[in-house]
Amino acid sequence: MDYYYEDYDVAVIGAGHAGCEAALACARLGLRTIIFTISIESIALMPCNPNIGGSSKGHLVREVDALGGEMGRNIDKTFIQSKMLNSSKGPAVHSLRAQADKSAYSREMRKTLENTDNLTLKQTEIIDIKVENGAVTGVVTATGGIYPCKAAVICTGTYLNARCLCGESITYTGPNGLKAADRLSQALMDKGIEMVRFKTGTPARMDGRSLDYSKMEKQYGDRRIVPFSFETDPESIQKEQVLCYLTYTNDETHRIIRENLDRSPIYAGVIEGTGPRYCPSIEDKVVKFADKERHQVFVEPEGLYTNEMYINGMSSSLPEDVQYRMYRTVPGLEHARIVRNAYAIEYDCIPATQLKSSLEFKKIKGLFSGGQFNGSSGYEEAAAQGLLAGINASMSVTGREPLILKRSDAYIGVLVDDLVTKDIREPYRMMTSRAEYRLLLRQDNADMRLTETGYRIGLISEERYQKFLLKKTQIEQETQRVTNVRIGASEKVQTFMSEHGSTPLRTGETLADLICRPELGYDVLAPLDPERQPLPAEVTEQVEINVKYRGYIDRQMRQVERFRKSENKLIPEDLDYADVYGLRIEARQKLAAIRPRSVGQASRIAGVTPADISILLIHLSASDREHAHTDEGGRSES
Repeated sequence: MDYYYEDYDVAVIGAGHAGCEAALACARLGLRTIIFTISIESIALMPCNPNIGGSSKGHLVREVDALGGEMGRNIDKTFIQSKMLNSSKGPAVHSLRAQADKSAYSREMRKTLENTDNLTLKQTEIIDIKVENGAVTGVVTATGGIYPCKAAVICTGTYLNARCLCGESITYTGPNGLKAADRLSQALMDKGIEMVRFKTGTPARMDGRSLDYSKMEKQYGDRRIVPFSFETDPESIQKEQVLCYLTYTNDETHRIIRENLDRSPIYAGVIEGTGPRYCPSIEDKVVKFADKERHQVFVEPEGLYTNEMYINGMSSSLPEDVQYRMYRTVPGLEHARIVRNAYAIEYDCIPATQLKSSLEFKKIKGLFSGGQFNGSSGYEEAAAQGLLAGINASMSVTGREPLILKRSDAYIGVLVDDLVTKDIREPYRMMTSRAEYRLLLRQDNADMRLTETGYRIGLISEERYQKFLLKKTQIEQETQRVTNVRIGASEKVQTFMSEHGSTPLRTGETLADLICRPELGYDVLAPLDPERQPLPAEVTEQVEINVKYRGYIDRQMRQVERFRKSENKLIPEDLDYADVYGLRIEARQKLAAIRPRSVGQASRIAGVTPADISILLIHLSASDREHAHTDEGGRSES
């Protein structure tokens, strides 16, 4: 006899980085939410490198924060080293990265979940999702419990049918030896959901006492720490940071790897899943980049209260004996003691083309998904999808329109659009090169782009919103002021220019003109600007970028306007592509399978050509004209 437990509005399956964001979003929006996890101790677990951010990933974390998510706040509380990457390059590619205290990050997120109203935690495995009349009605636990709900969000990460491989040894567990989820995959396939097999891996963890750091290069954090969250007071996080280290592989390392490739599950054909191209194992690096004499190896602490060190850059699935020989050829690791072996992990996930842009399954109303289950990699990509899936699950339950972020709105928009539109054959990783409008989608202006959206949804508080409006006004006013203030070609000014290696003025110029000079900037010009009022650094940073890159920004804004025309041209959900005269068979098949939301999205589908898009536009225009000439009673006005 089935036993039904109390009703919930939303059930979230999985408590990794995606699940935490999804559950918190739903609960904070007032929905009765339950989050299921195989282990309460694994909430927000970092089974790979305990760091948040990095190139392009830092952008995602800032966007999650601007929409009202938790990841940025959590890492600000638990980081042990912070660094701004690419700081010598332009602001479009600046990316914040922080090394976390692994256990503290998980504990802090658990504390947040446990103290959030409307949110219940439950340790159990979900084995099925109940669906009636094409819509979610509940979830089923391994112990036979049924939890009725109006929407569900799948955030299972790498746990579905997971198996870990270390040489010839195969264990059927999830990451870190945690229990795998073995029954949900089949239940989903029985409901017509297609599954694929992906693979990822992690390097060994070593006893820090066995390493010789004198043979490695010290890696310091930034002197001035920049927070991830726009809510965090920068002064509150200035603290002493831990050291990371850099060393390198060598010819001997590579020789050992090459001689043992037949014992690697990857090259022996044991692994079925496809691995991430942009985070390869050391075996892959040695084989695919045979001309490289060495590869970087970053040695990074797992936390303040452990001696475990993460060997970043040397993930592997080679046998334990080979791992010891391989690692001990690296300078500083000659006497290394391995605490946890490196391993590869295989798991089930989905081709995300089965999802709408809202991350809802096309076949099942009220069923959403996010994170590595969608074929992506990385904590940050997971958190971004989890937040969006949670928001849209809430919108579905409350009858509101889903939140769809365009590629011109956010990196999250690029991430989701790529996943639901493209034929992803390997774990998807976010990169700045994937964003066409990356000068507009900088990490420093994520709040300017998305805070109003977060406020409209209900995840940004009134207090935070008013602070945002003040900052926005200050930026606009100061940008206007420096555009109007003129600096004359006085002797004092000419001396100043000479001291800063800048061309002397022939006539008066505005402060904005001078800010645009590469050797000058807003702060440098303070002695020539006596009327300047004190402003927060986050305001002056935006003023300088807006002025210095105005021409490039204006150009991208014009590109975005052209892009929006095709994005705003929506395609009816029930359009029968067989009726579109002149459309090629391949295009019909691809469009019918993916069912793009807009003409712009249709144009990004592999196998759909510009000629196909022209034919589709003609068909849509003819359909629009036909509807325009039909009255409410369905009779032609002619």
